Amino acid sequence: MIVALLALQLGSLIAPAYACGCGAMIPDRHQQIGVDRETSAVRWDGRTEQIVMRFTVRGDAERAAWIMPVPGRADVTLGDPSLFDALEDLTRPAHQDRYYFWPRGDDWPFGLGSSDGASAALPGSAGPDVGVVGRERLGPFDVARLTATDPEALSGWLRTNGFELPERLAAELTPYVEQKWEYVAVRLAPDADGTALQGDLTPLRIGFASDRLVYPMRLSRLAKTPQSLGLYILADHRMEPRDDIGGDGPEVTFAGRIEGTSRDSLASLTGGGPFFLTALDQSFPVPSLIDGDHELRTVADTPYREVIYTDRLLTVGDGVPVWLLTVAGALLAAGGTVVAIRVRRRRPAVRSAA
Repeated sequence: MIVALLALQLGSLIAPAYACGCGAMIPDRHQQIGVDRETSAVRWDGRTEQIVMRFTVRGDAERAAWIMPVPGRADVTLGDPSLFDALEDLTRPAHQDRYYFWPRGDDWPFGLGSSDGASAALPGSAGPDVGVVGRERLGPFDVARLTATDPEALSGWLRTNGFELPERLAAELTPYVEQKWEYVAVRLAPDADGTALQGDLTPLRIGFASDRLVYPMRLSRLAKTPQSLGLYILADHRMEPRDDIGGDGPEVTFAGRIEGTSRDSLASLTGGGPFFLTALDQSFPVPSLIDGDHELRTVADTPYREVIYTDRLLTVGDGVPVWLLTVAGALLAAGGTVVAIRVRRRRPAVRSAA
């Protein structure tokens, strides 16, 4: 049984994740890569969309490629890693004290103490059905921007460039080809040879024109392991997905208007002006159930911030419990009442003279 459990855990660690939240992550042949989490910041102003994405990966792959469909001609640059630190600071939960009256298990006299609790370049040439719009070297990334009129040709072009592809990739690309979307193909490798891709990869920023806010997710159907998506949406109003597209219901962890910021990483994305920030978390336990891309819509600008409460016993002065003073006062009052009654009963009755 122990051997079986160890084998199961090992298998879950090295199982390939051919797809991630908004594209396909493809390792070199005979290597494995898994995407533990994808975190993206999306800026949409009604005309253009900017996506800054960061992958947290594991496995033994020294090189990998990633492909993302986009609805229009894309510009690709390196993202600022500090962007996600700034967003985490803005959306972190608030902490508040919550007081209770009666003592609990860790309080005197039930307990002796108290505890506060809280809840390299892409080689090869394109065929007639695949066009290379541009190719750039960006830090550890080799980026090719592609067009395709045939999903099989696009899949074949990638395969001939040394990547082990899932068999169903061409079929999943078909809807994008029919809608005349384009593609960003990225080859990435660590700076030092012989080093596996691990941890947080350098963010990549992709911009394109779009009159609707869309976050491509369809290729995640190819993933072999559960997927986790963290999404920061920076827009004029609060934005939420139209539906869950086959995953667990998206959870809003923060929603609020930000009146500008001095953080350079945020200002470069928003222009420095005010914006409404919505933070979402979503899990996809069974990726094969994903049935489309995320389309986000405007909803009421209702603010929300998660609150973590610390429960504390209500005290006064130097930490004297209010319940103890209340009980002591009640006992004194009751004792006084009893004494008064007894005194009255013992006092002889005074008769008036006729």
